[in-house]
Amino acid sequence: MIGYLKELYIRKDLLLYLVTSGLKAQHRNTFLGYLWWILDPLLMGAIYYFLRVIVLGMEGDYIGAFLIIGLVAWHWINSSLKGAASSISGRSKIITQVYLPKAIFPFGVNLTQLINFAFGLVVVAIFLAAYWLVPGTEILWLPFIMVVQFIFLSALALIVAFLCMFVRDIDNVLSHVMRIWFWTTPVIWEKDRLPEQYHFLIEINPAATLLISYRNVLMYGTVPETGKLIIIGFLSFLLTVYMLYYYHLNEHKLVRAL
Repeated sequence: MIGYLKELYIRKDLLLYLVTSGLKAQHRNTFLGYLWWILDPLLMGAIYYFLRVIVLGMEGDYIGAFLIIGLVAWHWINSSLKGAASSISGRSKIITQVYLPKAIFPFGVNLTQLINFAFGLVVVAIFLAAYWLVPGTEILWLPFIMVVQFIFLSALALIVAFLCMFVRDIDNVLSHVMRIWFWTTPVIWEKDRLPEQYHFLIEINPAATLLISYRNVLMYGTVPETGKLIIIGFLSFLLTVYMLYYYHLNEHKLVRAL
């Protein structure tokens, strides 16, 4: 296990390459290029603003900022897990020719989406300024929330990437799972809109804790859901360590599955 971690560290240049190539590939050969990093969350926000406010008539306080924070944070979750599904199987030519610790590929996807999230925060800042919302000292919690989300998604990405090597149908099922998860998470709606008998869905949903925490520190000037974040981060860290150990034991199976 220690040797496997050392191998991951030795391959840090490869990790950097995976991140940079992943960022370039997203909008390669497009007319607007990297400007899409800003346009993507703006367009998502416009679509769901139209759906919620114009079509459904569900207005709310600082609705633009509320929507954009939820959508930017959710995009990180959605893109990391969907990208992880093919992160190993899509690199079959490299993997079959050179030994590489396979865990580096889902890690690379998650790190790429972390950088995309950072660009999304630029759009969040624009919306906060538009509503004259100035975060207080609570914004110092922002890096902590991001670290928790990164560890949480790393654990899930390792699981998804491994399973998709043996059950390729999971890649298709994942799209439907993510769609259900989206609508059961307060991405575009406030948690208070959910009937009381279903509030437990919010309590057990890690994504809900993350989104609520972002809004607390960026919009409402309150502390995040610290206790829940610590639990999510700790359990995710343990799961990540276990998955790295599992990868270490089963690297040969991944190669044969290709």
